[in-house]
Amino acid sequence: MPPAAPDFDYAAALGRCARGDGAALRSLYLQEGGRLLGVAQRIVRDMALAEDIVQDAFVNIWRRSATFEPTRGDARGWIYSIARHLALNAVRDRQREVAVDDDSAQVLDDAVSLQAWRDTQDSFAWQDCAGRIGPCLEQLEPVRRNCLLHAYLDGLSHSEIAQRTGAPLGTVKAWIKRSLAALRECLG
Repeated sequence: MPPAAPDFDYAAALGRCARGDGAALRSLYLQEGGRLLGVAQRIVRDMALAEDIVQDAFVNIWRRSATFEPTRGDARGWIYSIARHLALNAVRDRQREVAVDDDSAQVLDDAVSLQAWRDTQDSFAWQDCAGRIGPCLEQLEPVRRNCLLHAYLDGLSHSEIAQRTGAPLGTVKAWIKRSLAALRECLG
């Protein structure tokens, strides 16, 4: 762990986060965000993934700040342990993946997603507009359409979609947001 700022009170900042003080989380981020990024990047060896891990770490810090107990350890160490665990989990997840060349993966994703959409058309209450949504979906780039279908038909989280597509989490989120806007415009 890199050296700490001598006058920053990590435990107090976590306590303020637990009470819903967003400024406290911001101060933690300004204090440690860059160093946490370095730690995550060294573990996962991928800057985009490391950035996603740091973002997830601060979400976890915010959500779990009330569970921090000063009697059980150092507040700064607790923050770093969250980021390290997320990074190590990402490395383990990548080791479980089966390697498939990009062209094969894209063909499989395209075919499976489009077939899933076709298979589920009748199971949703959208029969009235199915004729309109189909052409709109087919206007989207295959990778963006796949992200939408994975999210809304397969129920995958943005992180799971990012892992499946190999795209950074922020990119997947942007694709889904833009694709939804394109669908609204097409259906409008």
